[in-house]
Amino acid sequence: MKIRQNVRHFASRKALELPVVSDLVKDKLVDMHTDIFLGKADAEHREARRDRLDAFFDATMDTYLVALQQGAPEAEAREITHIQANFDFYNHGWTEMMEFPADELGDHYDRYSDFFERHGISIDDPLGEFAPAGGIPDAPSTPEKLEEPEHPYAEGGFADDVYVEDADGNVHVGGRDEPDPEDVDVSHAPGARDEET
Repeated sequence: MKIRQNVRHFASRKALELPVVSDLVKDKLVDMHTDIFLGKADAEHREARRDRLDAFFDATMDTYLVALQQGAPEAEAREITHIQANFDFYNHGWTEMMEFPADELGDHYDRYSDFFERHGISIDDPLGEFAPAGGIPDAPSTPEKLEEPEHPYAEGGFADDVYVEDADGNVHVGGRDEPDPEDVDVSHAPGARDEET
């Protein structure tokens, strides 16, 4: 998968591991992800999907932190959460929201199969053990879109590794060199400045 990586991602990582500010940053990241993906959805389906996406992305923040704790680089930990989301989009027939084509689902699963199996994650069960005890809200599916899936926002051909696009538009295999946590300014994380007001 091709993802971006910049100072905000490293700041978010640090912020999510801190008391107090982590809740603010998590809420902001969830809102941002929901808005981004709803922007890719057909207009008539957006609001019906909002509650599910909010809950889903909230759960993937836990996945992200566990992946980091188990040694994944930042880019890979974040990619894992995006793959989880694409599994859920596929299961609901929300193909217009997918970031990679449906025929690459298995390839993306296989790359992280050790992590996914360890945590009960599968294409059919994208959250695995990270699902909240009460579950997450359901949302209407569009299974008819799976017959001839259209992926206007998907980029194929990036299933063999994590590809990181830098600020200049250059694509690199693997993530950037991660800065020393002491050099990361948490205020660059989305939502972190709310703590100061």
